[in-house]
Amino acid sequence: MGYYNHADIYKGGIFIGILFALLAGLLMSVQGVFNTRVMESSNMWASTSWVHISAFAASMSLWFFTGREALLSVFSVSEKLYLSGGIIGAFITYTVIKGISDLGPAHATMLILLAQLVVAYLIEVFGLFGAEKISFDWLKLVGVALMISGIMVFCRN
Repeated sequence: MGYYNHADIYKGGIFIGILFALLAGLLMSVQGVFNTRVMESSNMWASTSWVHISAFAASMSLWFFTGREALLSVFSVSEKLYLSGGIIGAFITYTVIKGISDLGPAHATMLILLAQLVVAYLIEVFGLFGAEKISFDWLKLVGVALMISGIMVFCRN
């Protein structure tokens, strides 16, 4: 991935990808707050379970109404480790709820985004989990430092 000119942004999936990425960020922020409020009236694992039960129900409903491709085809994935995404999802839900309840939505989200950016970049640099391998760029490290600086400014009283 590199820089895009304006014509590239509106072509194909790039513009749609940008919109979906922004929507994902919006939804994750709202979901984190919602999940934290549910946890306040129950407990951590009950709220985490509810999140995943309701996600399962929504996913199955959408699957049922959108073509019903072979549901068990997920098991044909070449690396069975990838099937553990749901387990990771349970721990993501737990850690987001805990982070938001301890730090508040804005501070927790900043740190979550920082961790996501650093880990996603390392996945690409090392070509982990089938990701396309890219070369390390020191300028991106400067970007991370700027992000940390921004977090420090934002968290300043």
